[in-house]
Amino acid sequence: MPSQDTVRTDSDALSGTGQARAPLLQIRSLEVRFGSETALQPIDLDVLDGEFLTIVGPSGSGKTTLLRVIAGFQVPSAGRIEFEGHDILNTPINARPFNTVFQDYALFPHMTVRGNVSFGLKVRGVKRNQIEEDVDRVLEIVGLLQLGNRYPAQLSGGQQQRTALARAMICQPRLILLDEPLAALDATMRQQMQSFLKSVQRKSGITFLFVTHDQSEAITMSDRICVLNTGAIMQIGEPRQLYYRPANRFVASFFGDSNLIEPCRVTEHAGRFARISTPVGQFEVQCDIPDRTQGLVLTVRPEAFVAAGDDHSNIIDFEVVAVNFVGSETVTRLRHASLPDIITMKSKSASGARPPAVGSQIRVGFDKDQCSLVPAAEHGS
Repeated sequence: MPSQDTVRTDSDALSGTGQARAPLLQIRSLEVRFGSETALQPIDLDVLDGEFLTIVGPSGSGKTTLLRVIAGFQVPSAGRIEFEGHDILNTPINARPFNTVFQDYALFPHMTVRGNVSFGLKVRGVKRNQIEEDVDRVLEIVGLLQLGNRYPAQLSGGQQQRTALARAMICQPRLILLDEPLAALDATMRQQMQSFLKSVQRKSGITFLFVTHDQSEAITMSDRICVLNTGAIMQIGEPRQLYYRPANRFVASFFGDSNLIEPCRVTEHAGRFARISTPVGQFEVQCDIPDRTQGLVLTVRPEAFVAAGDDHSNIIDFEVVAVNFVGSETVTRLRHASLPDIITMKSKSASGARPPAVGSQIRVGFDKDQCSLVPAAEHGS
């Protein structure tokens, strides 16, 4: 697990000016236990002002528990939460300086879109003219200005989601918590809402803390991603960093397809260059080298594999077990007698190109800088 210093270094580039953004929300040594079971191990996390931070992980990883603690629905067993330097752990839910968008949206069925969105301002006693002005402004941002008089039952899933987001934005919070708000949408609407949410976040400048189990959703939308598993932080970083420079075996296998070749042993090491020994051959790699010589995994993304000639570096001979045409890509499944798992190669589809035949032998290569070497232990310890 990376140190908090590493996390801050990863976030420096987000400002675009070479200066790190200030933390808006700081979580320190936060732990949640249910009897003898630990739902969240002690974790540290900074949510930076103005960023889109996504917490992602498989079911049971602790991501929803973490969001519930931040929102105030769950009392932690230990640790503290600070918002702009002030401890809010004992602050009631309705007094915390942020809003939550839930998976089921929790809209009032008897209220119109305008009624739902304006509810928070009415509770605060805002004047009627100001309410109308603010509701118009927010509904225009989320593209619902013409649907303000409809009731939730008259809206599509995407429109309901936008209404819930507008209701969360109306009181101009510094932070919005989003608990898998796209889970109920179909695939097409989900993709559209991903782009929409990111656009709204950029325009509004509100910090978004987004929870999902969908890796592609996290990569598409986030400035930074926090990967959780078994209640612990596996890695925090920008999407490209997690994809191309995973910290451990879990992150490498969790984000997209990744071919894992193990066990690996470093036989020669100088800086970011190493020669390694694997069950399928001796290879040269140019990547971050863990501080060990054994207990390592070589990870190669499917798109990094190419059909190779004798002059290509890092060559492996495979048997073709399946070839699938999926439109713009052709996915080839490969087998090697020394590996327990099937290896995947993805290549761009080309009209007239003949894919390899199932059962044939194919020589595959990868460049030394198109791979990563990670500890076999999930925590990278």
